[in-house]
Amino acid sequence: MDLTLDDGQLALQEELRRFLTNEMTPERRRAMSAEPGGVDRAFWLRLAEMGVFSLTLSEAAGGVGLGIDDATIVFEELGRALVPGPLVATFLAAGFVDGAADGTIVVGAVDRGPEDLVVEHLEALDRILWSGDPATVTDVPRGRLITRPLDPTTPVSHVRATDIGPGDTVDPALRDGLLRHASLLVAAFQVGLAQAAVDLATDYAKSRQQFGRAIGSFQALKHLLADAAAATDIARAGVHAAAVAINEHDDADVEPVARLDVLAAGARIVASRAAHVAATTCIQVHGGMGYTWEVEAHLLLKRSMVLDQSLGGIASAERTVEESL
Repeated sequence: MDLTLDDGQLALQEELRRFLTNEMTPERRRAMSAEPGGVDRAFWLRLAEMGVFSLTLSEAAGGVGLGIDDATIVFEELGRALVPGPLVATFLAAGFVDGAADGTIVVGAVDRGPEDLVVEHLEALDRILWSGDPATVTDVPRGRLITRPLDPTTPVSHVRATDIGPGDTVDPALRDGLLRHASLLVAAFQVGLAQAAVDLATDYAKSRQQFGRAIGSFQALKHLLADAAAATDIARAGVHAAAVAINEHDDADVEPVARLDVLAAGARIVASRAAHVAATTCIQVHGGMGYTWEVEAHLLLKRSMVLDQSLGGIASAERTVEESL
């Protein structure tokens, strides 16, 4: 198993990073919060034009024809730029929901149950993928916007289970693959969040002066930053390893499916912890400023916490790993 990024993957990473650095500024990110459902439709279309949602579709289907390992590279960059919106859900739906691949349709995803639900980005959605058994795709139900969500860039709405109408059933075999890919892509996004937190904290530690020298020269802060960076690198390796194994299975059916589920779940657990460690470290390194609205460290932590509850959730990933032992 070769985990080294090849020239094509490095070029993909560089191009997307350049685009997001220029376009996804803190000011634009915050402005998106005021858009219906927190999604900027014009920016969503630009992501689609770059192939973000159609990355793993075949060229015959209008996609780029790459693998899920390439998709994790893309989603790490999206996480690093803290891009808002139901990115994973729309990516997953691109193969069977018309309009998702080209960005004209925004698709959300929710774990469906018998009780009332909380749905992210409801006002921006055109369709919803419900990951219950069976999985279905439905029209968007009515909902009540919650005024103070945990993450201000992820608006959420309360939806009554009785308001969810019938939908189109997703092939059961496809559903299992979608859940596996969802865990992997959420993990990749959280690795990006972790890296963003490490970068933000390191830059501040280099520039902030105290007692006549940069605070980054203090041993205690060095240890904090080193621990956060190490956790991020370990998580990235775990995500890449799982992605390569899953991609090889998708191409040639070389791994038992149960093992792939464990790999994806394990990657999600490690990435979640890395994002938490890095974001809390970033807040601590900033001192009192780290708790203010202006410093984006809190947004990194909040997004990671929201992701821990979505698309199966971190608790489901932990159960998957536990049951394999």
